[in-house]
Amino acid sequence: MVESSFKKKTILMIVGDFVEDYEVMVPFQMLQMVGHEVHAVCPKKKKDETVKTAVHDFEGDQTYTEKPGHKFTLNHDFSKVKASDYDALVIPGGRAPEYLRLDKDVIEITNHFIENDKPIAAICHGIQILTATGKLKGRTLTCYPAVSVEVTGCGCTYKEIDADKAHVDGNLVTAVAWPGHPDW
Repeated sequence: MVESSFKKKTILMIVGDFVEDYEVMVPFQMLQMVGHEVHAVCPKKKKDETVKTAVHDFEGDQTYTEKPGHKFTLNHDFSKVKASDYDALVIPGGRAPEYLRLDKDVIEITNHFIENDKPIAAICHGIQILTATGKLKGRTLTCYPAVSVEVTGCGCTYKEIDADKAHVDGNLVTAVAWPGHPDW
């Protein structure tokens, strides 16, 4: 028998209504598929409740298009989250980060991961939650280009990369959008 060095991790995923469909569903399923435990949570919602998703696509327009997605079922209560119980944080994009960044508990949880140098993966507009913490000055991030003003505005460097790539800066892994999943 071959002994595996794989160590199961407990990962927190913060989502909200109109999270980008692929950016929540694909990592949620893939992380579980490889053996990790993922808790998908949303402020003011409980386990077994749902958030609506939106599908963002790149069809040659000046920005992405948005179509209705699926209902994504939460598998953990936000009110029960204790950040110290988690090994990593995943922040999908879509429109949800626009309002999630205004939630003091979301920022407090995110700060825990930043301050303890735990892995954080954020994609697309998910970077808006990172920039709202005010704790990443001097770091380099990528994001959906429309969010780049927020990246530079909080003292970070914006890294322009292809949509199918990701950028790593220490414990932070950021990507432009869902085409970057394989690299992210």
